[in-house]
Amino acid sequence: MTRVNVLGYDVLIAQGLLADVGEQVRVLHLKATAGCETARVAVITDKTVAALHLSTVRQSLEAVGFGVIDHAFVAGEASKNGATYLALLEWLASEKITRSDVIVALGGGVVGDLAGFVAATYLRGIPCIQVPTTLLAMVDSSVGGKTAIDLAAGKNLAGAFYQPSAVLCDPNVLESLPLRIYNEGMAEIVKHGVIASAALLEVTQNAECRMQEIIAASVTIKRDIVRRDEFDRGERQLLNFGHTVGHAIEHLSNFAIPHGYAVAIGMVVEMKAAVAQGFCAVECVDVLQALLERFDLPVRTDYTAEALANAALHDKKRTGGDITIVVPRKLGHCELQKISVEKLKDWMALGL
Repeated sequence: MTRVNVLGYDVLIAQGLLADVGEQVRVLHLKATAGCETARVAVITDKTVAALHLSTVRQSLEAVGFGVIDHAFVAGEASKNGATYLALLEWLASEKITRSDVIVALGGGVVGDLAGFVAATYLRGIPCIQVPTTLLAMVDSSVGGKTAIDLAAGKNLAGAFYQPSAVLCDPNVLESLPLRIYNEGMAEIVKHGVIASAALLEVTQNAECRMQEIIAASVTIKRDIVRRDEFDRGERQLLNFGHTVGHAIEHLSNFAIPHGYAVAIGMVVEMKAAVAQGFCAVECVDVLQALLERFDLPVRTDYTAEALANAALHDKKRTGGDITIVVPRKLGHCELQKISVEKLKDWMALGL
């Protein structure tokens, strides 16, 4: 088992960990409650993940004595909204879940974001354990404490910083993923390599053989950044590389283009803009595009700079009349730069 400590909690990575969720939750809960053994576990998941993994997790939890309830919503970004959020709160209240009980978020990024926000706000905060079932969730959304729902105006505009009690990653569950969804996770791993580790980019060339190592390395990069800037006021914004353009693409496509695909395109656009401004060597774009294409990820978009800029104006990275962008200097090193919203369209045009 690989263990990465983030902010007082561990990300555990091990083959077969899904079948051991019950024991892991039992140990974590006894530590947190000084021996309380009467807790219940509320599993929040989506219907796709429920069909694949809910019975394994439920049996594991019940085997160590937990009472278990579960709620599965329709899978997909369209469910990450206020209606689903409120329905989950009402469900917990109707089941009389208390602060001594535990939420288990079983699923990908949508499940983790929703369940985390529910945990942060129900009774002003109850414990939440993330059990990510996609590669993207394992290396990115489950770690660092960002929870949110989408609003009509844009993605992740209502949420809270709320750290989980633990993150339990079982690489075996990745075998059940469609290749497209697996590759979405690779986009976030490539992002971590571009911003902080050229060595990680080299390792991803043989990703299938070293997945546990790659997950741990990617989580460690995010951990190091989050430890220095938990509340996203400075350095943590480096993790937004590819996301200014990527979130705009998601919004414009009404989320028909999934997150990992949008981020892949966004990284290429943002790196090309850096090259055009003389901040980065053109060879960096060649390496990035080749790596993304190796995982069948898109590297271009038909949306115009004007459309992308207008969509990005609703992004939470905007502060007043400025927006913070991520500027690659070389593979493994990026910097932050503020530009005015008036210059955003021109910056995007450079990358297109």
